[in-house]
Amino acid sequence: MNRTNAPKTHKTGAISFISPQKIALNKTTPLYWLSDVSNETARIDIYFDAGLRKAKNSIASMTSSMLLSGTSQKSSTEIHNQLDDLGAFFDIGLSHEGVMVSLFALKNNISEAYHVLMDAILNACFPESEFQEVKAEKIQNFKININRVAVLAQRAFQEQLYYGTEYAMLSDESDLQKIERQELSDFHKANYVNGIFKIAIVGALEEKEIQNICDLSKTHCIDKPLEFKSNFHNKPGAIHIEKKDAVQTAIRIGKTLFNKKHEDFLDVSILNTILGDYFGSRLMKNIREDKGFTYGIGSVISESGGSGYLLIGSEVGNEHLKPTLEEIEKEMLLLCNEKIGDEELGLVKNHLLGQMLKISDGPYAMMDLFLSVESYGLSSQFYNSYIQRIHEIDASAIQQIANKHLNWRDMSVISAG
Repeated sequence: MNRTNAPKTHKTGAISFISPQKIALNKTTPLYWLSDVSNETARIDIYFDAGLRKAKNSIASMTSSMLLSGTSQKSSTEIHNQLDDLGAFFDIGLSHEGVMVSLFALKNNISEAYHVLMDAILNACFPESEFQEVKAEKIQNFKININRVAVLAQRAFQEQLYYGTEYAMLSDESDLQKIERQELSDFHKANYVNGIFKIAIVGALEEKEIQNICDLSKTHCIDKPLEFKSNFHNKPGAIHIEKKDAVQTAIRIGKTLFNKKHEDFLDVSILNTILGDYFGSRLMKNIREDKGFTYGIGSVISESGGSGYLLIGSEVGNEHLKPTLEEIEKEMLLLCNEKIGDEELGLVKNHLLGQMLKISDGPYAMMDLFLSVESYGLSSQFYNSYIQRIHEIDASAIQQIANKHLNWRDMSVISAG
C-alpha cells in the first residue's frame, strides 16, 4: 500500500436502513424490536406519558427522580443491588413530552432485569425518608442553579418561546417546598401505572423473551393516542436579566419553528448548520475565532411535541454582550442578503453527509434514528430524503430559506448577567 496516496472519496448515496419489527401491545402502543445485533448487548427503552406537560414541573420532575426509590416489598438498595447483580444499569430522561427509561444489560440478563425494573417503577411507593431526602436535594440544587446566568437565561427563554401555554410554566423554590408525598403517588398512579406509550428493544433476544416482555407490559399501556400541542408562538423582543455579581452574560436567542413533518425542515436544518451547528460555522468563526468574545457559541434546531424551535446559545464577557448580539444579527442578515459561496457550501455538505454516516453506524444508532422520526409518522426513508436534499440544495435555496426564517424581528432575545 502506498500511503502517500490518499484514498478515493465517494459521494454518500442512500443508506440501507434496518427497520425494526413492530408488535402491537394494544391499539395505540407499539413495541419496536431490532434483533439484528451481532454482539451480546441489549437495550430496552420504555416511554411513559408522564412528562412535564402533565403536571407542575416540580411534581413531574421529582416523581421521575424517585421511580426506583423502593416498593412495599423492596428498598431502593435492594432494587439497585438486584440490577447490579445482573450487570444492568439504567438511565431516566424527562422532557415535556414524556419520560424515557432506558435499561442496558447483556442479552442473557435483559429480560430478568426488565422484570426487576418494571416492578420497581410500577409499584413505587415513594418512602417518606427517600422523599424528604430527594426533596431537600432538589431544593439545594435549585438554590445553586438559580444563581447561574445560563439557567436564568434558559428559564426566561422557555417562558418567551412557549408564551401563554402550560409549557412556559416553571417551578421555583416555593413550589418545591410545598410538594407533598401524596402528590407524587397520585401523579404516579395517573401517569405511570397505565402510562406506557412506546417500547423499543435492541438486541438478539429469543422470541419467547420478547413475548414475555409484551405480556408484562401490555396491561400498563395508554388506551388512547398521545396529544401534543403544536400552536406555539414565541414572544419576540429583548429581555435582560440583571445579575450584578456575574462575570459573564448568558445569551439565548431563538424562535418557534416546526418539526420534521414540515416542508421546510430539511432546508432549515442545512441553513442552521451553516449558521452555528458545527465547529466551522459562521457564528463560531466570527464570535469565537475572530472576535474572541466566547469559548463557544452554537445554534440548534430542536423539536418539542407537535412543534419545534431554533436556539442560539452562548456565554460572553459582560462587556461583549452588545457587540455579540450585533454580530449574531449581522450573520443572520448576511445569510439573507448574500448567497453562500461554493467552497463553504461544499464544506457544509461534506460535513452533513459525514455526520449522517456517523450517526447511522450500527443497530443502536439505527433504532435511535428510527425513533426520532417514528413519532411523527415518518419512516427511516426521511434520512435518505435528507441526503438527497443535501446533494441538491444550492446557494439560492439557502438564501431563500434564510429570508423566510431568519428575521431578527421574530426572535426572542434573552440575556442574563
